[in-house]
Amino acid sequence: MTARLLVYTRTADYRHDSIPDAVAAVRAPGKFAVDHTEDPAALEAPLDGYAAVVFLSTSGEVLTPAGRERLARYVDSGGGFAGVHAAACTEYDWPYYGELLGARFARHPALQPGRALVEDHGHPATRHLPAVWDFTDEWYDFRTDPRGQGRVRVLVTADESSYDGGGMGPDHPLVWCREQGAGRVFYTALGHTSEAYRDPAFVAHLRGGIGWAAGVAE
Repeated sequence: MTARLLVYTRTADYRHDSIPDAVAAVRAPGKFAVDHTEDPAALEAPLDGYAAVVFLSTSGEVLTPAGRERLARYVDSGGGFAGVHAAACTEYDWPYYGELLGARFARHPALQPGRALVEDHGHPATRHLPAVWDFTDEWYDFRTDPRGQGRVRVLVTADESSYDGGGMGPDHPLVWCREQGAGRVFYTALGHTSEAYRDPAFVAHLRGGIGWAAGVAE
């Protein structure tokens, strides 16, 4: 069965050059039918026809009040939500969104290689990955540790000893999932570069996480 996704890439702050490649990776032939938009009005319309809404490197305040209300009602009533990379730099003025995602972006060091540590292989986003995953990204720090709040299932953490400038310490979640009302939420902090969306391991990670949120990857 093909899951229909609403992929939203509106930016009101920093805009990633990788967005076109990211959309293409999600849209690649497979289990997803993708409606891609940057129009806030799309989030004001009924969302019930979508298996998941994906915020793909969104930034800043990207929703209208009506869109916020519609998205919250959709997820709480059983819709899927996936956030990718700069989705954590989004909707700072809306408290519900911070709770939905699990944590908010604080800062990042320079783009550089490092090691991601997969601590939970029992998820479609991670079951194909090695225990130690060499990757190049911005290694986001967050304002709070989502694990410390007991609200998320952490899948991948950053090994701060493998790169310069990490600011969260030995427990540094990068990828997690959670439930929100009757809905499912997945977030990955990875995905800054265009090259990531041509990396088969990362694309499988991304599509596995989105598929889990959408209820089509178990």
